[in-house]
Amino acid sequence: MLGLDFSYFDLEVLRKFVLGGLLFSVQLTITATIGGVIFGTVLALMRLSGSKILDVPATFYVNGMRSVPLVMVILWFYLLMPFVIGRPIGAEWSAIITFVAFEAAYFSEIMRAGIQSIPRGQVFAGQALGMTYGQNMRLVILPQAFRNMLPVLLTQTIILFQDTSLVYAIGAYDLLKGFTNAGKIYGRSEEAYILAAVVYFVICFALSWSVKRLQAKIAIVR
Repeated sequence: MLGLDFSYFDLEVLRKFVLGGLLFSVQLTITATIGGVIFGTVLALMRLSGSKILDVPATFYVNGMRSVPLVMVILWFYLLMPFVIGRPIGAEWSAIITFVAFEAAYFSEIMRAGIQSIPRGQVFAGQALGMTYGQNMRLVILPQAFRNMLPVLLTQTIILFQDTSLVYAIGAYDLLKGFTNAGKIYGRSEEAYILAAVVYFVICFALSWSVKRLQAKIAIVR
């Protein structure tokens, strides 16, 4: 088909070139999701606090991050941070820190919507029991918000996994980089990129299907 030859990409080649990149992409996705959710929840609480001292900087951060392409943030951090701290931190750490900081803005909006979706009666009930604001959030509001927003959080995680391919811009060894290296060595770049697209599609389609199943189960429980 169009002179393409995929025979070079056997299991040994995939293990040698692609497996390490896949593991880093997964590691980056998991780390950025956990860090982004934690940081994003803090940002969401700051925006809902009613205090301008907390709301204004959080709003500025969230809107600022959401207005800049992720690849630009990756490049800025990777190129400028060595001038700030006086030494390079490496492509992998640059990618991890950047993704956590960037994704926190998106997870913040998801969590803010989840918190606001909880009926006010739940808040009043907690207050009637003598709970403080922190206790009410930790024990009543946030568990329900996480549950309501779980399908959306997981969908954003799938998008995050797709975005990990952008670390290619700073030379980090991700899934796409692994296929690229294999394609260059064997002179089969077209086949390498086609296989990379197939792998991304299979992983993301399987995860999307799982999220839909989870969303249907949550809807039934409700």
